[in-house]
Amino acid sequence: MAAGILKDMLPGKQIEILPRGLVVLFPEPLNQKAEAVMISNGLPTEGYMSQPLTAEDLEENTLILTMEKKQQQKVLEMFPEAKGIEVYVLTEYVGDELEIADPYGGTLQMYGLCYEMLSSSIRKFVNILNEGE
Repeated sequence: MAAGILKDMLPGKQIEILPRGLVVLFPEPLNQKAEAVMISNGLPTEGYMSQPLTAEDLEENTLILTMEKKQQQKVLEMFPEAKGIEVYVLTEYVGDELEIADPYGGTLQMYGLCYEMLSSSIRKFVNILNEGE
């Protein structure tokens, strides 16, 4: 959902947005609850397929934003050799207080709440990007 929200808020920007997972055993289509929330908010859902974060994704100017501190720590543990990448919890990066709980396995309402929290924090992230231009 985060990638869809960010792409929607940055139309025409020359930024590569790569949605990646930390526990991806095999490619899967978008979760049905995430898809329902995205559709209800007018976001396209075509072409999303789960992909794991790999060392090839990490380049010198890579910025990784996670929803939770434990995800941030996992990235740093998985790729200790990655130099020059920045890994932040999205909400900390934008100055919000609470982490965004991963709704995986939860109710449709949990996915909706996750979407709202992501949307709010991503809007702040976009403002930070725009200030830097």
